[in-house]
Amino acid sequence: MTHVLNTPQSFKDDFIEGLTRAYPRFVERITNAYGVRAVGAPYPGRVSVLIGGGSGHYPAFAGLVGPGLATAAAIGDVFTSPSSEQVYRCAKAVDGGAGVVFSYGNYSGDVMNFDMSSDRLTEEGVTVRTVLVTDDVASAPPERALERRGIAGDFCVFKILGAAASSGAPLEEVVELGRRANERTRTIGVAFAGCTPPGGRGPMFTIPEDEMELGLGIHGEPGVRTISRVDARSLAGILLEQLLDEAPRDTDGRVAVLVNGLGSTSGEELFVLYGAIATMLDTAGLNVEHCETGELVTSLDMAGCSLTLFWLDDELAGLYMAPAAGPGYRAAFP
Repeated sequence: MTHVLNTPQSFKDDFIEGLTRAYPRFVERITNAYGVRAVGAPYPGRVSVLIGGGSGHYPAFAGLVGPGLATAAAIGDVFTSPSSEQVYRCAKAVDGGAGVVFSYGNYSGDVMNFDMSSDRLTEEGVTVRTVLVTDDVASAPPERALERRGIAGDFCVFKILGAAASSGAPLEEVVELGRRANERTRTIGVAFAGCTPPGGRGPMFTIPEDEMELGLGIHGEPGVRTISRVDARSLAGILLEQLLDEAPRDTDGRVAVLVNGLGSTSGEELFVLYGAIATMLDTAGLNVEHCETGELVTSLDMAGCSLTLFWLDDELAGLYMAPAAGPGYRAAFP
């Protein structure tokens, strides 16, 4: 449950205000829009990356803005898409003349509002491309992969797009890299308890103590299947089985791993889970080139976690491990 708030109606605005005052070295508020942009943006002659979605997922989306990350983020109400007007104003605020890439999870409200903004910007002479994130293997079968939701794999795609744009790559190259990253990213999640939105009287769904929900979404949706609770090793096996069954055919065995907390699962628990996952990945002959364990795409106070595998190639590996700095994620690699 959300305990610290003024009113449910002002939650988004108050969150953005606090974020920009806490991290003025990284982000600033976009005037007349519920959004943030990297300090110094727009960058003349450089591709801009605009990400977005509802509140309730921090560090996604507003925390993943800054050098090596997205150029800006448009922020909607809790679990609600930003409006098309918000997206439009945020894009205008960061257009550096080399094109704007929109990237967000595959949800109908986001698709509609970002597409409407894209049409409007195109009419005004701004070149816009979209990279849709569709990593959630539980939300549709492989033959309908384009219908899948975007969940924690958002982070992997945003990181590639931000690094590519920061490197000065042209628009179509940035887009190709982002789409390639999405095609090589798979996620499955599990929940132990539902989340409660600000002002809510109870969780959006409940789970018996001896059960868990497999394949949940990040907007308070329950999973696609209820299973018995198991220990960490068994849970690692269940999650990995779902992802390894869909390994890309052209992989050489190099992966980046994200063990993502959904809001109220402790860091220690995530490390327990990753220890079991790492052992199983070794047994499967996969080479973990990079691991992130922590909260990057949350669902308010949901008790749960997700596992993401991102199959790398030489180009994607370099971009994924490139330096980045924002309110919710910082990394510096040699």
